[in-house]
Amino acid sequence: MAVVSTLSNHFKYQLMDKKIDLSADTLKIILMNNTFAFDKDADATLALVTADQLNTGSGYTQNDKTLANLVLAEDDSNDKGKMTCDDVQWVASGGSIGPTGAAIIYDDDTDDDTVIGCIDFGTDYTITDKSTLDIKNIEIDLT
Repeated sequence: MAVVSTLSNHFKYQLMDKKIDLSADTLKIILMNNTFAFDKDADATLALVTADQLNTGSGYTQNDKTLANLVLAEDDSNDKGKMTCDDVQWVASGGSIGPTGAAIIYDDDTDDDTVIGCIDFGTDYTITDKSTLDIKNIEIDLT
């Protein structure tokens, strides 16, 4: 399961201030280079993390992957609210994608492209030509 391991503090504020609507907004996911270290205090907007995003090429295009079929649910068994969506995939073509160690999810509908949070892969991946990187069972938990 690819759970957003750390939420940005800016996301929490934007959610409370009703600037984010997870049921209606367009959420995007991007891949970060392997030197990126997410800071929940400082990495508040897309502009603040863009320098560490992978470059466009070899099957990866910056800012083009939209999360589809968002589902919001109340999970009383685990005392949380959660959002799930379809899996995402990148296919390397004409070269390798990466190395990458994390993905960032951001809200493309906010004025500042609010960073929601980070999925830390726990290791670095380089996707070789004709191979795929799948991020499955994406989940944002609010506990």
